[in-house]
Amino acid sequence: MKKTQLAAFIKEMCFTNKWAKPALSVLVPVSIALVTTTNVHAAEANSIAEAVTEGKVNLDMNLRYEMVEQDNALKDADAFTLRTRLTYATADYYGFSSLVEFEDSRVVAGVDDYNDTLGKNPDYSVIADPETTELDQLFLKYNFKGFSVKGGRQVITFDNQRFVGHVGWRQDRQTFDGVMLEYQFNDVFKIDYGYITQRNRIFAEEKDVDSKDNLINASLKTGFGTLSGYGYLLEVDNDIENGLDTYGLRFAGSTDIADIKVLYSAEYATQDSDNADQSYSADYMSLEGGIGLSAVTFKVGYELLGSDDGDYGFSTPLATLHGFNGWTDQFLTTPSQGLADLYASIGGKVLGGKWAVAYHEFDADESSDNVDDLGSEVNAVFSVPVYDHYTLGVKYASYSAGDVAAGKVDTDKVWLWANAKF
Repeated sequence: MKKTQLAAFIKEMCFTNKWAKPALSVLVPVSIALVTTTNVHAAEANSIAEAVTEGKVNLDMNLRYEMVEQDNALKDADAFTLRTRLTYATADYYGFSSLVEFEDSRVVAGVDDYNDTLGKNPDYSVIADPETTELDQLFLKYNFKGFSVKGGRQVITFDNQRFVGHVGWRQDRQTFDGVMLEYQFNDVFKIDYGYITQRNRIFAEEKDVDSKDNLINASLKTGFGTLSGYGYLLEVDNDIENGLDTYGLRFAGSTDIADIKVLYSAEYATQDSDNADQSYSADYMSLEGGIGLSAVTFKVGYELLGSDDGDYGFSTPLATLHGFNGWTDQFLTTPSQGLADLYASIGGKVLGGKWAVAYHEFDADESSDNVDDLGSEVNAVFSVPVYDHYTLGVKYASYSAGDVAAGKVDTDKVWLWANAKF
């Protein structure tokens, strides 16, 4: 695509789609200039023009096949999709910088026998990769002596992404519209505050959510690990009384004993969910330990998403959920009985790549006569870099259902992918 064509395309996209809000449209003319330059070396600039011309371009393409089989009436699903992400970041100019990024996800070779969550093929199992073209990121940033402010559409992640993440496994990743403030002192202490006005979810623009979210996260590095404290005060902006407030502490780190690396983490959080009719409270707890020997790492852990007397399950709506509680994504919404996940994993390096195998045992936090056993799951993955810019991978997940009343069914998923980054 020629530079003039690309500029016209970006301008068309930015001013005809619903996410072209006044704040973003101020940035669009600058961003068009950024994307259409050809230099690829980011550096400290001496002028605004130099900041534009000495920016950096990145291209990330992810080609993936996904298959889903479930023991129910839904048809087996197949999806072959290509996600393309084009990013341009300016160089810094007196602490100011900017970034613009577009993301596109397309079906390849006509392999689209799947429920995309937007109404297509409802008689097939879900694969949450709808076709979409959208503005993934567009922000201005200012840095000064450990302080930074970033305004616009952006990726936001905290800690291990259990509460706030980008859901990067899906082809349309999660970003947020809002303002982020950060202060960092001597690479030891950091505090972040964010105000979010829209959650740009993984299901294309049709399912984005207006919000009034306040995110606070502070972390302190010690000789044994990092201590984090957080408060995530979430509210959907829909003129209906609602609120989801979570406060917690996390400690994670590692230490070397002889030739063994010892890994450990512990986390606790409490949550209040309030709406016009009901209020609930639930707790969260996570403990994990592991050892690293040569090229192999072994971990065991226990994660509890608590329940309020079997009526409400602890919720993490902004999380990168695929990374927790098994890769078949059975527990994207916590059951009202809560969820206890006892797991073990082993992984390492072989043949120039990385491999891992994990096992999960799921139970209800608040058991009843009908619901106690929530099933089990086995996961396995292998990925290998090829040359400097490419990665190939294969991934498998198999869930075995527990009590019938829990509403789950046996599920198998397979992924094959090729990624290229330039």
